[in-house]
Amino acid sequence: AVVRMWTGVVRTEDRDAYAEYVERTGMAEYRSTPGNLGAWLLTRDLGDGRTEITTLSRWENFAVIAAFAGDDIEQAVFYPEDDEFLVERDERVRHYRQS
Repeated sequence: AVVRMWTGVVRTEDRDAYAEYVERTGMAEYRSTPGNLGAWLLTRDLGDGRTEITTLSRWENFAVIAAFAGDDIEQAVFYPEDDEFLVERDERVRHYRQS
């Protein structure tokens, strides 16, 4: 299996609204893509008014990730309202092989 991770940062006051938005967009799309083995959204308050958001998903292989992300599987996938929430973001995702 392959694990895909992405991280961004929002204002802590926006944490819950952004988490709900990501659940309706990216997480729902992850979970509905054939070959997805699960997806989770993690939050971590940084204590300075910012909250880190990490999405973690498991996939059967790199080919099924491409069905979700496109040919450049390391390019992060964003949705229209992301710009309203994110104060920092990774433009690239990280992939890890899970044995």
